[in-house]
Amino acid sequence: MTPHFREARRADVPEVVALLADDTLGATREGTGEIDRYFAAFDAMRAEGANHLIVGEAGGRVVATYQLTFITGLSLKATRRAQVESVRVAAGLRGGGIGQLLMADAERRAREAGCGLIQLTSNRERAAAHRFYDRLGYAASHLGYKKPLG
Repeated sequence: MTPHFREARRADVPEVVALLADDTLGATREGTGEIDRYFAAFDAMRAEGANHLIVGEAGGRVVATYQLTFITGLSLKATRRAQVESVRVAAGLRGGGIGQLLMADAERRAREAGCGLIQLTSNRERAAAHRFYDRLGYAASHLGYKKPLG
C-alpha cells in the first residue's frame, strides 16, 4: 500500500486525531472526545501559512500524518529550517515502509520551501522511532527541554 501525501483538509481532523491517539503515549495525551479543540487548532494552523498538516491517504482513508512547520531565523547563517512533528503511521501498517515515504515527502516539501535543514524531536520513550530516524540519516544532535506554561 503506497499512500498519496497531501495537505490535510478539515474533514481529515478526526482521522488524524485517531492516529495521534493510537499509540502508548498518545493514548494518554490526546482527547478524541474534544474534537472541537482540534478543529480550532487546525484552523489556526491554516491561518499561520508556514504550518502544514500533511496526511498520507490510501484506500480512501488517512493512514499516516505529520506536521511540517517552516521556520525562518538568523542562526546557522540565516538557514531556513523545517520542523517535523506528530509523525504517525496507522498501527497495522507500521514497519511496511510508509514512514520512510512520509519522511521523504517531508524532506521534499522542506527543500521546495527553501529550507537547508530539517529537524524533529522524539519522545525519549520511542526507541523504535529513534532507530528509524537513525536509519534515515538523522543525528541525535541536541537535548530538548519542555516546560508547561499552564
